[in-house]
Amino acid sequence: DGKVSSVSVQQLIEQISCMNKAKMIDHVGGKEEGAYEIYNCVEKIIKQDILGCEMTDLEGKDLGNKEDPAAPEEEVFGDVLWDAHDEQEQMEAFQQASNSTCELGFEKYFERLNDLVAAPAPIPPLLVSGGPGSGKSLLLSKWIQLQQKHSPNTLILYHFVGRPMSTSSESALIIKRLTLKLMQHSWLVSPLTFDPAKLLEEFPRWLEKLSARHQGSIIIIIDSIDQIQQAEKHMKWLIDPLPVNVRVIVSVNVETCPQAWRLWPTLHLDPLNSKDVKSLISAECNSANVKLTKEQEKKLERHCRSATTCNALYVTLLGKTIACVGNTGNIDEILQQCCQCQDTVSLYRLVLRSIQESLQSDKEKDLLREILCVIGVSHNGVSESELMELYPELTSAVLASLLHSLHKMCLLTFGCGLLKFQHLQAWEMVKLEYMEAGENVISAYRQKLVEYFTMQLRVLIYICFSLNSQDRVTWRSADELPWLFQQQGDKQKLHKCLLNLSVSQNLYKRGHFAELLSYWQLVGKDKSSMAAEYFDSLKEYEKSSEGEESMICLADLYETLGRFLKDLGLLSQAVAPLQRSLEIRETALDPDHPRVAQSLHQLAGVYVQWKKFGNAEQLYKQALEISENAYGAEHPRVARELDALATLYQKQNKYEQAEQLRKKSFKIRQKAARQKGSLCGFALLRQRALQLEELTLGKDTSDNARTLNELGVLYYLQNNLETAELFLKRSLEMRERVLGSDHPDCAQSLNNLAALYNEKKHYDKAEELYEKALDIRRRALAPDHPSLAYTVKHLAVLYKKMGKLDKAVPLYELAVEIRQKSFGPKHPSVATALVNLAVLYCQMKKQIEALPLYERALKIYEDSFGQMHPRVGETLKNLAVLSYERGDFEKAAELYKRAMEIKEAETLLIGGKATSRHSSSGDTFSLKSALSPNALLEHGQR
Repeated sequence: DGKVSSVSVQQLIEQISCMNKAKMIDHVGGKEEGAYEIYNCVEKIIKQDILGCEMTDLEGKDLGNKEDPAAPEEEVFGDVLWDAHDEQEQMEAFQQASNSTCELGFEKYFERLNDLVAAPAPIPPLLVSGGPGSGKSLLLSKWIQLQQKHSPNTLILYHFVGRPMSTSSESALIIKRLTLKLMQHSWLVSPLTFDPAKLLEEFPRWLEKLSARHQGSIIIIIDSIDQIQQAEKHMKWLIDPLPVNVRVIVSVNVETCPQAWRLWPTLHLDPLNSKDVKSLISAECNSANVKLTKEQEKKLERHCRSATTCNALYVTLLGKTIACVGNTGNIDEILQQCCQCQDTVSLYRLVLRSIQESLQSDKEKDLLREILCVIGVSHNGVSESELMELYPELTSAVLASLLHSLHKMCLLTFGCGLLKFQHLQAWEMVKLEYMEAGENVISAYRQKLVEYFTMQLRVLIYICFSLNSQDRVTWRSADELPWLFQQQGDKQKLHKCLLNLSVSQNLYKRGHFAELLSYWQLVGKDKSSMAAEYFDSLKEYEKSSEGEESMICLADLYETLGRFLKDLGLLSQAVAPLQRSLEIRETALDPDHPRVAQSLHQLAGVYVQWKKFGNAEQLYKQALEISENAYGAEHPRVARELDALATLYQKQNKYEQAEQLRKKSFKIRQKAARQKGSLCGFALLRQRALQLEELTLGKDTSDNARTLNELGVLYYLQNNLETAELFLKRSLEMRERVLGSDHPDCAQSLNNLAALYNEKKHYDKAEELYEKALDIRRRALAPDHPSLAYTVKHLAVLYKKMGKLDKAVPLYELAVEIRQKSFGPKHPSVATALVNLAVLYCQMKKQIEALPLYERALKIYEDSFGQMHPRVGETLKNLAVLSYERGDFEKAAELYKRAMEIKEAETLLIGGKATSRHSSSGDTFSLKSALSPNALLEHGQR
């Protein structure tokens, strides 16, 4: 209730408020909601400050230009799906690989790698080979660091493959990531297929195209390429001639290198010589203040002479083992035990047993076994919190102690917050030590994970419904559960899991196409059958969806399905879900909402691929109009629509029109890049805010007031609403003192404050400020001015949200007038405004007033789009509703028949059905049931 619960909490708040790098989230509500607020905040910071993914665009100085929080995120590469988790995993893998301070005589290998880069083209890939644990990853990561330091113009793309069958070893994901990184560096935004087979097939063409745009060399490095699933089949592009400025380096284990690759130039890592062995063991012992005698050093030197005992991993592990017991045990005794271990796996077994002996109880030893086994059978690892939930008897103190020992001795490591085996040999040792009984033991541990993630999924879905969100299914449930079912061979449960729309949506949105399709292939379904099952599942889910929030979530799911099917080339089946998503958004949100533009854009993309250019052009133009109205004419989203239209015109050989749009788009992107820098995130906003704060310490001036307003906008964009409110209030007060309370700049400050209060759900305050802003702008601005239109629209929506329909009516009427003055009386935008007003009248039970508005909108749509356009059909259906309610059943039937003819023609055109119980374009309900006031008018806003 806004009160501080204790003195200690008050002190904490005061401490936080004095810190630059701390962020406090003020939240009132349940624990789950509060935790989710924090999660969102941390995710934004990671994406923007660390990974550099831009989330928000600052255009202009009016909060009206801030992206609607309900609108979809601006994606880094247009429609491309980017998985921040996969990218972070690779960054961590690189850091861990380069972590060693010993370089083990790598200088001679560095020279060979440098020679490859300098060699004239064409040149095949270079093979870096060696036995398991020979130091291949360390060599490549150290060389990458040297290249980045000495050759800044060289673009280095790397991928470190983890354990076989993990996500990092999936070929389609690797190729997608490399392509996107190339696109990022060449500033190319272009459609990219996500059909796994096509992606792999098209990669050589992408490499040729993108390398031609790069000024300098490109080096592609794939570590442990032989661990990739079906490496030889999926990496065929390596055999093709490479572009002249591209070099490829791959590392393999000698035993598992495909035969065809053995003909490539090869750099083989030799076993460590006695000097390197001594250096490595000494480094480990010195770090623990352990001193070896000459005799002990000679004994170690004699032992480390075979191929399996003088590789980098074995020697490192040997040094750690000696260092670990050196101060507390008998070094000669441990040396004797180590000398009996003739390979890395047996040495790992000795290490594990020494850790077991250090534990105080059988219970702790059992927990050690459970932890290692459950990590081993997982897909990508297990987190600490998951382990504590899996084993309630496991205390944080015991877990911390165990993990410290396991990490220190190179058994486990962390990757993206998950515990996983540091080396493949460690997992092989665990199987020998704990799973000698074979597949039954492995299956039992998998089943334990299945039960855990199934329970997590149920809890998350419950939270989703209670908080009205479909985005709460974490990547953990989506990554682990279907994979575990696949490993268990349980096709029935796998099928049921795949039909969980949130799981599939999570995999799709992160670009895990190949994984999703492989699961469907396992249950015996082709792409077309999969599409039909998803659509049927969505229609079933729609039957239980009630309320605006649920319908908005439903629209997101329909759009995800449509995009997925479009990316797989199933164009006829993609139209129906995308069309349904559009219908729901126009109904649940507003026909002019940015998410409607998103739906139009996606639907147009299908028609472009289908070569139905006329349909696509109309949809892109509507999306462009909505984006310009929502964001302003110079927003990057407007540039995206201009680019899409330009591409469409180019396909139709309308080069002049395409060039004009591309120039316009380029200017918008250029201006945006100048204003915020490329992919810089919140760091730039904060830096700008600090600069501006220094400028506002002087006297009252209109410039200082404008700066204060900009500061308010900057903090608002950072979701720091309290600080934003302070600066916006100061701006308003200064403007009123300097310019007078009726100046248009005061209206801007009022408008921004109103938007902020609307965000905080302080609707009464927002209403008062919007009304003041509207009064000023009405008197000061032209009747068709965009700023006036903005205030009119948002105050009208606020009135509607507050249930003040009588006050909303004159504003919706004014919106019609403004559009008529801006676009002319016969523009489709005017028809949309008329429909909005008609919907409002219907909600007020004023059907007589609504009727002529619908009729006029129908005439405009017919004149603009033709007699058979879907918008015409939807308006006819709304008119049928009104006629039915007035008792004119004959006219209602006639109008409804016409609407259905348009719908049937559309269905024939797209080659599929788009029927749905709620759909405003559906054809499955009877006139009598569908035309009841409660059934259709709610969905008749289009």
